[in-house]
Amino acid sequence: MIASLRGTVLDIQLDHAVLECAGVGYKVLATPATLGTLQRGEEARVMTTLVVKEDSMTLYGFTSQDDRDMFHVLQTVSGLGPKLALAALSVMSAGDLAQAIAGEEAARLQKIPVVGKRVAQRLILELKEKVQAFAPTDGADPAASAPAAAGPVVEDVVEALIGLGFTDKMARPVVESVVAEQPDAATPVVLRAALNQLGAKK
Repeated sequence: MIASLRGTVLDIQLDHAVLECAGVGYKVLATPATLGTLQRGEEARVMTTLVVKEDSMTLYGFTSQDDRDMFHVLQTVSGLGPKLALAALSVMSAGDLAQAIAGEEAARLQKIPVVGKRVAQRLILELKEKVQAFAPTDGADPAASAPAAAGPVVEDVVEALIGLGFTDKMARPVVESVVAEQPDAATPVVLRAALNQLGAKK
């Protein structure tokens, strides 16, 4: 199993980065917070988890050990796979998720894309005891200090949100509002802010 990667960041997209290690480029799916800590052309180290399926092998990357551990814990819930686990960690940190689950805050958990009342209740029921080890996180969001991203931010973020299950009609006004309020924000920051707003509207 590939537990970590250290190498040069070749590319950063909305949902993944490419790290070159010993001449090999590895595509690593990650949250906006993790991607916001990376810089093209610079060396970086990410902790990883390899998810193997019949038709694919996918690497997921994290800069926080707690986030990687929570990624695994979330997938112990019946019917919850790596895509939804990563979406959950895109909206809340491991500590915030643990706090919401332990506090039985179903409404807060429904801010996660595609998580409705039933799934939120299942998260609480199945994980309440398992999340005790995760302390709530304090301090600044690492994505908040990320440099501004160039390019069509609105279109990129809308496309990413559609991939997470939102419709264009639902996502676009929210993304445009976030960009209007934070014109210099990095793309991962815009994505996370949009996810939070869309979750609040559910």
